[in-house]
Amino acid sequence: MASDERQWPAMTPQEAARWQAVTAFARAHAHDDVRQLALQADRYPDVDLPCALDQIAARRIAATKLPLWADNPNLIFPPRLAMEQCSSQVTAMYKTALVSGDSLVDLTGGFGVDFAFMASRCKRATYIEIQPALCAIVHHNCEVLGLTHARVINDDGTRYLETMEPADTIYIDPARRDKAGNRVFRLADCTPDVTALAPAMLARARRVIIKLSPMLDVSQAVASLPNVAQVHILSVAGECKELLLVLEPGHSGATMVHCVNDGDDFTYEFGASAPSPALWDGTPGAPLYLYEPNASLMKAGCHALLAEHYGVLLAGRDSHLCVSQQRVPDFPGREFVVDAVTTLNKRDLKAALAGITHANVAVRNFPLSAPALAQRLRLRDGGDTYIFGTTVSPTPAAKPSHILLICHKP
Repeated sequence: MASDERQWPAMTPQEAARWQAVTAFARAHAHDDVRQLALQADRYPDVDLPCALDQIAARRIAATKLPLWADNPNLIFPPRLAMEQCSSQVTAMYKTALVSGDSLVDLTGGFGVDFAFMASRCKRATYIEIQPALCAIVHHNCEVLGLTHARVINDDGTRYLETMEPADTIYIDPARRDKAGNRVFRLADCTPDVTALAPAMLARARRVIIKLSPMLDVSQAVASLPNVAQVHILSVAGECKELLLVLEPGHSGATMVHCVNDGDDFTYEFGASAPSPALWDGTPGAPLYLYEPNASLMKAGCHALLAEHYGVLLAGRDSHLCVSQQRVPDFPGREFVVDAVTTLNKRDLKAALAGITHANVAVRNFPLSAPALAQRLRLRDGGDTYIFGTTVSPTPAAKPSHILLICHKP
């Protein structure tokens, strides 16, 4: 059993005074040029200037990433790398709904953003972190945030797991960089290896939440871990941010996948297959709408299920775009009105692009990259026109055809 002797101690009066001076300086110089401040160290002999400059830079990141925390003058922030790697306020708040029961153990604490938000839902919360500097910061911040029930323990999460008391929820966010600092994407290459730890975690918790890289293949992750009850793919502002897996001891039923994008949630059963999706034949219609699924749906790759659910056609078997002659106002993604459909034939292109000098060009299953296509079309970036290059094939036996859909937003 983990001993209370490992609980991180409160700051000494000297440490508290040092941090008070640092945070006061950071607030007073919040909008100053940190490079100029760094050259003026002799003007501030009573301030730990390198630390204060870290606070200024971190609060600027927090202003958009963690606005609630950025507004709190008493919180302490970590160095830049930890700030860049920590969860955003939006994704941390989402995780609070995944916590089950009264007790939480975070085995890989880090800056503690996820821990702090999830701990607010529990009666008992334990943060484990191997870096003493982060333990000191998180212990202070928990006091500032009123999380008086939180314990901060300086230990290796893998070692702590061996003797910990049972908990309702275990949370783990393995590092996704190797010793050289390079990104890794295979589950077994992360530190710690959650595939090896999964049995021990499931033996000590009623629910295990694992945060993974959004670059990781969903099918591979589910296949690599036991008792996966839920998958959550989180996207914010059009960018896929996190892949969360929820494991529950003894779970042998369906794995439900939640594709969440700015609050919208499209849920389906992992492995479920839809009937062979209807394919668009490439014929222009009036009206004709183009739909680009949001980032979480793109990551999930559930395009056939999506087309079936919303009654739309796939623009191509591998295009990841949908079209419809009826508007679908609740489609989870971007909507466009198609003004023209053209091949790459010079005469067709000239007619379709008449009067267009700027466009936002994208490609899906197309032989050219977006910049290469824009260059070929002699278009500058921007404006109100959107051009999608894709490949259509109305039947499996039909010859694929490369086309452009020229659109505007409704």
